[in-house]
Amino acid sequence: MNIRFLETFVCLAKLKNFRLTAERLHTTQAAVSSRIATLEQDFGVRLFDRGAREVTLTADGSKALVHAERMVKLMRDMKEDMSDKQTYAGVIRIGVIESIVHSWFPDFVGRLHKMFPRVQIEIASDTTLHLREQFTKGLLDIVLQAGPVNDAHASNIKLCEFPMRWVGSSKLNIGSETLSLSDLASFPIVSFARNSAPHAAIERLLANNERGTPHINCIASVATMIRLVSDGFGVAAVPPAIIQRELNEESLQLLRVDVDFPALTMVASVRTDDPNPLPETVARIAQETAADFALNWGQEIARLPTQTP
Repeated sequence: MNIRFLETFVCLAKLKNFRLTAERLHTTQAAVSSRIATLEQDFGVRLFDRGAREVTLTADGSKALVHAERMVKLMRDMKEDMSDKQTYAGVIRIGVIESIVHSWFPDFVGRLHKMFPRVQIEIASDTTLHLREQFTKGLLDIVLQAGPVNDAHASNIKLCEFPMRWVGSSKLNIGSETLSLSDLASFPIVSFARNSAPHAAIERLLANNERGTPHINCIASVATMIRLVSDGFGVAAVPPAIIQRELNEESLQLLRVDVDFPALTMVASVRTDDPNPLPETVARIAQETAADFALNWGQEIARLPTQTP
């Protein structure tokens, strides 16, 4: 049944005039008359008694009006529910690495809650490797991690780039000199989790170290890494974005090293075979939040992405 015909029926029942109904619906009197005639034929009853100046509902028309009003209202509610983001409900499962958690993630969650107050957010914080595994198994709707997900059913949106810097405790008194990679290798190296992008970069940089194989300590927890290095146990390569408090308190120092450390590229990944449009919308909110973070903090902390992965 055509919902527009029911809308015409409800409107005519209220206005009781074909001309006024046609004007209200931005159509012609002939179209209104045709729609009512079609409904009467479908129902097998007469809906209106036609007078010289106005129409009135028949007994059958009054009964039909109750159902028609209910159906028209249901359709309008459905349209509003689909078009109004405030009415989105359900659960969004977000995987995120700690480097994002310790930088712009709180702002992102705040925006998400403001835009979709009825959406429940489930957050899994883990390493990029583990998040990708969960994402591939369908356990997460969106992942915010370092680097894209290489999967035929994944869509990747670049968020920002985090410059990486070597840091050490102020207790080591090495912040004023320019260090070589060999100098760094004389200290215990504190690294992100094994097989992560930073860990692989450290292994490449120190592969030909003249002082032998460096002692690399792989730690999955960013908070633990920062605590160990702040207390003087070795040096680490981390994004300055996640250690602003420690730098301000001078428990950590940025080290001057004669070789640059490659930046980390932050990416949001969603599934292309998911019919729900919410994950991609959430990814775009993450992209906007990351861009604002980069613009507010500057190039030394975060940079806008150079290209789409």
